[in-house]
Amino acid sequence: MLSPVKTVEIFQTSPSPQTFAPGEVIFADGDSGDVMYGLVEGEVEITVNGKVLETIHQGDIFGEGALVHLDSKRASTAIAKTECKLALMERKHFLFAVQQTPMFGLEIMRSYSDRIRRLRQSVVS
Repeated sequence: MLSPVKTVEIFQTSPSPQTFAPGEVIFADGDSGDVMYGLVEGEVEITVNGKVLETIHQGDIFGEGALVHLDSKRASTAIAKTECKLALMERKHFLFAVQQTPMFGLEIMRSYSDRIRRLRQSVVS
């Protein structure tokens, strides 16, 4: 199994990381989603209808949902909680990484599944 840090390392082929200041919107609900993100440094809050669902930490990935769904629309908003450095992966590179590195695909599924489980627990609690 790839560690979160190793998963983010796959992103390092992205031309140049993007930086975001605290409070800056990375993407918004309903935006077209053609990239996913690996959090190299900082923290990102994922919100729906203004409610924080989770905080993404260094080494984690996010935004993958728009790449695996055909409509490719964002279902949440991502806001930089701290100064952030993000590596990006476009859809074509995502598909290549999944094909060439099956463990990467499993890590994406694990991340997505973990996010759904945490959301389910927060709703039940």
